[in-house]
Amino acid sequence: MKKILIKIFLALLVITIIICGVFYMNQEKLIFFPEKLKKSFQFNFDQKFEEIYIKTDDGIDLHGLLFSVDNSKGLIFYLHGNAGSLSSWGNVAETYTELNYDIFILDYRGYGKSEGSINGEKQLFQDIQTVYDNLKKRYKENEIIVLGYSIGSGPAAKIASTNNPKLLILQAPYYNMPDLMKKFYPLIPTIFLKYKFRTNKYIKECKIPVVIFHGDLDEVIYYGSSLKLQKLFKPGDRLITLERQYHNGMTDNEDYMTEMKKILK
Repeated sequence: MKKILIKIFLALLVITIIICGVFYMNQEKLIFFPEKLKKSFQFNFDQKFEEIYIKTDDGIDLHGLLFSVDNSKGLIFYLHGNAGSLSSWGNVAETYTELNYDIFILDYRGYGKSEGSINGEKQLFQDIQTVYDNLKKRYKENEIIVLGYSIGSGPAAKIASTNNPKLLILQAPYYNMPDLMKKFYPLIPTIFLKYKFRTNKYIKECKIPVVIFHGDLDEVIYYGSSLKLQKLFKPGDRLITLERQYHNGMTDNEDYMTEMKKILK
């Protein structure tokens, strides 16, 4: 009986090691779902925009769209979710240009017309810092608002914590990726996760105001993530709960728009 139990234990151990190995080697495919676009792809939006390429330290061209308005109040630096490309994410621009803000939306490595592929947290953060530095050549830093949605909320909090923008806005943020991973892959030790995205750590390091929006029916990033982040707030930070709101479609939520008008006026 003892030998049988040992064999079962060893078999389970081998299976666990294999699963963890497969997860470690393929986690980008489980986290990021990019849509690739040809360089010749023509965007079609009902407002003026500029295609911008920014070269990284390792020679990769990152691509983004800058939507601008006359007499702009400042810039929204928008870090989008984990799927798609600017062909669809560009549709959120009108929400912010109608409030008289320019908005720059970045496609991460491997997304849209951006070259390369994401292979590490440090690399992604450095890419975003490079883009941020480029935007500071066009805008005063105290006119830049960093906005991160879903997977983009962690990197947005990171860039806001190490720079001095005007404001940080997070839509449906996670507490950190290990916390979220426990919800989806509870049997896999978080030590194998390369992307920690510790939003909780970055928020504590932010010297600027932080505003979080989260739907109470969010089925992707559970609402409790923001309740935990709220406990880390400094005076002036806010959590705005959007009632009956799921993960997608937040930008079209009437309550979101009402609050954004107050925040950005």
